[in-house]
Amino acid sequence: MAEKLNVEQREDFGKGAARRLRVEGRVPAVLYGHGEAPIHLSLPGHETALIARNPNALLELALPEGKKQLALIKEIQRHPLKRNLNHLDLITVRKGEKVEVEIPVVLHGEPVAPADAYVDLQHLTLLVDALNVPEQVDVDVDGSEDGFQVFAGDVTLPEGTELVTDVEILVASVALPRVEEETDEAEEAEEGAEPTEESAEEE
Repeated sequence: MAEKLNVEQREDFGKGAARRLRVEGRVPAVLYGHGEAPIHLSLPGHETALIARNPNALLELALPEGKKQLALIKEIQRHPLKRNLNHLDLITVRKGEKVEVEIPVVLHGEPVAPADAYVDLQHLTLLVDALNVPEQVDVDVDGSEDGFQVFAGDVTLPEGTELVTDVEILVASVALPRVEEETDEAEEAEEGAEPTEESAEEE
């Protein structure tokens, strides 16, 4: 289901205008696609921040003059420290259209102890129905053992989607924890270190 947003079209551009919008609690955005001229928009800050938690959310934009447009979030720019929304790039979509999106990989289940499961590729690029974008791609590691690997071509994709990512890229793996080995190496290095002048004086 599309997330509805009442948006305003803006005429002022540039860093200064964008900064003023953010001070007012709004988020600057650009809507483009299908060969149309880009439309510069102002979005409600709080509502947009909630929606942007799902970067592939489908939006129904209520534009000026009563027009409505379906759109997907193409890119999110955030403040490097505060992580607030700085700017959004939106692309227009239509019913029946296919789009490329990055879908997060989520592991399910537990491997056989003491092995741990690792996500080697955070997102898969898929070709999907623009109006039915999956929230995640599930990878089952339950009962798997050390050495288990899942490549992109092995992943069971959500219905109606096609894989764009190279089939030979490693997505997830199971391996024994390496903490003890790293600790032993650190201890050996510490024991083999030569004493400094200060430590020699203390002795």
